[in-house]
Amino acid sequence: MNIRPLGDRVVIKKVEAEEKTKSGIVLPTSAKEQPQVAEVLAVGPSITEDDKKKNELKIGDKVIFSKYSGTEIKIDGQEYTILKLNDILAVVE
Repeated sequence: MNIRPLGDRVVIKKVEAEEKTKSGIVLPTSAKEQPQVAEVLAVGPSITEDDKKKNELKIGDKVIFSKYSGTEIKIDGQEYTILKLNDILAVVE
């Protein structure tokens, strides 16, 4: 199933959180911090059409987003987040 965001929305998939600390301690699921880095899977039509934002964000980019933003959904066993473009803080290069 494909997700096509509307307007200035973006569909992202969070990058998995670390399972171990740098010192080698294995973290239980409840102790892991929610990741704030994700991969862009789809962008809404107003993002690609607006000249100012045209090359700012593209599919496949790794981004950092606001901690408590977006709507989390689960489709076909995969978890995705849909959020507004304004909730994306930076592109990781």
